[in-house]
Amino acid sequence: MEGSTSGTSPSLPGVILAGGAGRRIGGDKPLRMLAGKPLWQHVADRVAPQVSVLAVNAAEPLGLLQAVPDGRPGLGPLGGILAAMLWAQGQGAERVLTVAVDTPFLPHDLVVRLVSADGIAIAETEDGLHGTTALWPVHLSVDLMQALASGTRKVTEWAASHPVSRVRFEDTTPPSFFNVNTEDDLSQAEKWLA
Repeated sequence: MEGSTSGTSPSLPGVILAGGAGRRIGGDKPLRMLAGKPLWQHVADRVAPQVSVLAVNAAEPLGLLQAVPDGRPGLGPLGGILAAMLWAQGQGAERVLTVAVDTPFLPHDLVVRLVSADGIAIAETEDGLHGTTALWPVHLSVDLMQALASGTRKVTEWAASHPVSRVRFEDTTPPSFFNVNTEDDLSQAEKWLA
């Protein structure tokens, strides 16, 4: 799925992280329906216009999105971020955007805001950092491989070992970084979309 690049670098790829098991919502979270379309499609619709090309970190493609599977499954979101970095390097990009598959209300100016920051650029709200919603310099892939090999699994813990820019987003309704993790969350998202 190709997107326009208004205000962004012409070679800024994005990856939707969709590798989780989705146990709290009854499995296969990306395919859960929200307001008549799958959750992943809501995220893709928000992000695709902001990046040069969009893929999904999953074992199989979703719709028209190319699959970028983990090199070694079971490493959590950091494993997905590493897969995104390596894929983006193959695209000739210097940075890659990652977002979570369970965030259907991401801001339309997400990339424009993140791309203006230095180093690792992570979205932040009053609730704190949203570690999987970030721009990652792809040259950090070697360091991330080493961190994963040594047992690091927390996104913000690894990110904190490098220069990080916290990019502040104001609270909105619906919340831009709302996570659909449970059936109740799905119901709440339906209400907002109604």
